[in-house]
Formats: sequence, C-alpha cells, structure tokens
Amino acid sequence: MTVLVTGGAGFIGSNFLHNAIDWFAEDIVCVDKLTYAADWKNIPDPVILYTVDISNEEDCDYIFEKYKPKTIFHFAAESHVDNSIQDCSEFINTNISGTVNLLNLSVMYGVEKFIHVSTDEVYGSVKDKPFTETTLYDPRNPYSASKAASDHFVMAYHNTYGLPAIITNCSNNYGPRQHREKMIPKTITNLLENKKVPVYGDGKQIRDWLFVQDHCEALLTVWSGGTVGEKYNIGGDHGMTNIDLVKHICSALNKSEDLIEFVEDRPGHDRVYATDATKIKDELGWRPLTTFENGIEQTIKWYESNRN
Repeated sequence: MTVLVTGGAGFIGSNFLHNAIDWFAEDIVCVDKLTYAADWKNIPDPVILYTVDISNEEDCDYIFEKYKPKTIFHFAAESHVDNSIQDCSEFINTNISGTVNLLNLSVMYGVEKFIHVSTDEVYGSVKDKPFTETTLYDPRNPYSASKAASDHFVMAYHNTYGLPAIITNCSNNYGPRQHREKMIPKTITNLLENKKVPVYGDGKQIRDWLFVQDHCEALLTVWSGGTVGEKYNIGGDHGMTNIDLVKHICSALNKSEDLIEFVEDRPGHDRVYATDATKIKDELGWRPLTTFENGIEQTIKWYESNRN
C-alpha cells in the first residue's frame, strides 16, 4: 500500500511526514507544487517527492496510476488570508479545483481512506458557543470560502460515490517550519531582528492555538480509528487574544513591547475562533498534550536555529 500526502513540503504537511515515516511501513509519496510557502528540504527521507500541481489532471493521474495509493492525507492548500483578499484565483485553483481532481482520481483508483485536512475558519466567527462539527458554515473571507467549498465537495463525493472520506477541521496551528508570513513566525522573526511587529486592529481577536505535533498525532488517530463519513474538530484548548500572544513572545525573547505596532484591521477579519474538540476526545481518546508555554518555547528555539 502506498500513502499519498499532498502539500507535504509545507508547514503542517511536512511536520506530518516526519511523524508518518515512523507510522507507516508502506511507501510514502508526497506531491507538492513547491510554492513560496513550501520547501523541498522539509521532506524527510525516504519520502518520494513529486513537484506536482494537484489541479493538473494529467500529472496527478500519472501518480495514481504508478502508485495506486490506498490512503490519502490531503494538506495541499493556499492558506494565507491576506493573499486571498488580494487575489483569490490561486485559492480557487488549488483548494477547490485541486481537491475535486483528487476526489475524482480517488474514486477512479479505489482509494480506501481519504483524510481531508481543513480549518475551523469555515465556521466563521464564534457567535454564542465554540464550533462543533454541526456548526453551520459561515466563511467570511475568500480563503475560508474556498476551504468550505472543498469540505462540501469531499462530503458530496462520500455521499454520491461512496468515497471513504473523513474531514478534520483544526484551529490555528503553530510550530516549526511555518512560513514567516504567518502571525507567530512573523512575530518571532521580527523580534529577533528588532523589527516592528504588526498587530491588526486592537489585537483583541481571539484564536485557539494548536501545536502542530499535537495536530499530526490527531490526524493519525483519525486515520486509525475515525469513522468514515464523519467530521472531527481538532483544537488546542488554548484560546488567547492576538495582543496577549504577541506580548507573551516579547517576554519570552526579552524584547520590549514598544516593538508592537497596531495596524489597520484587514477586511472580513473574524473576531473569535473557539473550537470544541469534545468529539475526537470522547470517541477516539485524543487530546492535545503540549502546553502553550512548552510549544511556543520549542517554536522559538526552531526559528532561532533556522533564521535563514
């Protein structure tokens, strides 16, 4: 059996691969477009890497025909909200068209389990209680709209064609190998270089932070014990405001809070994300094991050692 991982040269995908090589005795094949946010050096041996755009039907068909994967972990996605606001065309191409291409090939080649890695941003902003798996979708920016569309296509292919698919919706991830355009890496790297750290609006937006290693272990738990046709929310059990997050990192690096710079808020900026992960905890026994303090310490050390 071959395990196919899409987007494995990116942040979450590469961290997953470093775990998967110890879990799977089978060949692991990674396909990645290698955009600006990916790095082929993130790929561990003995993973086989192909530079492929998942929306390219011919290239993907070659991979499916050659390896006939039975398990797919689908990470590949354009994910930076600011970029989606500027131009959403690549988000439509990768997140929607690319996902549909993979779904068609998965049906054609008899994939036995399709794990679709999505985001809690498809739910919009918290209104009265944390997101559960039954919370109605309410995407509020082009990125989250494209991910919501991909989720719907995955479930439609399960219901229509019997594709054995599972969807996971995770809260904000942090940890090693994340592109520095994202909030935590940008904060760390800017502070290391004594540059201003931009904070949108009043900085009181609340996010639930999930250490990437905990996320990877959750995905492997879903793969091994999750129910086909179900959705599982994955959260870090650590909500905090953006400004408190930045202040925490300032303190950890012994940097002055004078480096914090409030900037104009972005359009469609969700105020609160809060993810209820009760289902995966109760049904599969998973829970996050990394405290935020330990996780951010590991993350800071990684960026200090990989400043280039």
